[in-house]
Amino acid sequence: MKRILIKNATIVNEGKLFTGSVVIEGEQIAEILAAGVTPQNPCGEVIDATGCYLLPGIIDVHVHFRDPGLTHKADITTESKAAAAGGVTSIMDMPNTTPLTVTLSALHEKLDIMAQKSSVNYSCYFGATNNNYKEFSQLDEHSVCGIKLFMGSSTGNMLVDRAKSLSNIFSSTNLLIATHCESPDIIKKNQNHYKEKFNGADDLPIGYHPLIRSTQACYASSKMAVKLAQKEKARLHILHISTAKELGLFTNEIPVEEKKITAEVCVPHLVFAARDYKRLGTRIKCNPAIKKANNREALRAAVNSNLIDTIATDHAPHLPADKEGGALKAASGMPMIQFSLVSMLNLVDEGVFTIEKVVEKMCHAPATIYSINNRGYIRQGYQADLVLVRPKSDWELTREQILSKCQWSPLEGTTFHWAVQNTFVNGHPVYSQGQIDETYRGQRLSFR
Repeated sequence: MKRILIKNATIVNEGKLFTGSVVIEGEQIAEILAAGVTPQNPCGEVIDATGCYLLPGIIDVHVHFRDPGLTHKADITTESKAAAAGGVTSIMDMPNTTPLTVTLSALHEKLDIMAQKSSVNYSCYFGATNNNYKEFSQLDEHSVCGIKLFMGSSTGNMLVDRAKSLSNIFSSTNLLIATHCESPDIIKKNQNHYKEKFNGADDLPIGYHPLIRSTQACYASSKMAVKLAQKEKARLHILHISTAKELGLFTNEIPVEEKKITAEVCVPHLVFAARDYKRLGTRIKCNPAIKKANNREALRAAVNSNLIDTIATDHAPHLPADKEGGALKAASGMPMIQFSLVSMLNLVDEGVFTIEKVVEKMCHAPATIYSINNRGYIRQGYQADLVLVRPKSDWELTREQILSKCQWSPLEGTTFHWAVQNTFVNGHPVYSQGQIDETYRGQRLSFR
């Protein structure tokens, strides 16, 4: 069995930094060694990681890889390569594809496609509708990451807006319920109000996007989700929190493993603020909207205080033509997965987060909240999902470096100060020094 020694790295794991080495044997972490300690047995490959940081592989619990049915925008092959190049070793894909992943047959077909095409480990959500809650009991809780519930705009018939349906969903499963929370009624009211200011125009300047998808629209829906979860004692994870006001719905007084209600923030809401619409326009249009800088600062503080539990991307590629228009016509979403880790490490350099906190929110907490088996930590016997990153490696993002099928990024022109050197998925070097091993396929995630 092949053994790989990664030596002399600064290992970041479970709140600690220390210089040491890790031995990979086959798919697993065989040894974690202090500085100067040699492995028990010889290793066929040795990687000198002097000056680099060794982290658990990033677990992105919120991606839209567009496959099946929307593969002109992106597909599992291209986006999983982008993930691997960014140090992401596991992903959980959303159900708003074509067909929607809202039946057992669609779920199994999608998982089969992921098995055939994904360079990284994978799972996907089962999508809730107003009518399919009775199928939840047929889901395998050990192989499905959760239920995705759109309590705001969505694709197809996935908007759940009936009180009885919402009650049925929250009372019908032990699986984690991951929610997109925006009130469609408030959004519609805001949209009509601002359209009147423009004499009924069919589009509005992009600066109106966060006014239409307002703080109140987010808060009202998130508050409803929390109340439903508390009433039914359901497991709730609210996705892409974007406002300071919503933070009052969460607690940091108990450890994450004891929380029944948890919260996610996405990279765009930590990096951008409303003033960036002038510079980037609809490139940073997403739902929920990027809002004023005071919200961004509150979200950053909430990561550090543990009101926010995870950091994800909401990676959502669109073709450039889809992003044309304004607040009403341009598509919402942006590709972020390839540059999510280095974006957070830039914030480490700025003093916003520590590297230990980044690892906690992008690796440890996702594994804990979703009860993922044997991943998310650097522990003996765990799957060897690892990423080696080098600091003080300045480089500017250009279009040629983008692996996502859509071939653009709102981060183009950004100077990053960290570089991903190697990404190991189940002990296999899927990404190394700019090269992807296109022959490797990741594993389906399993859950406790």
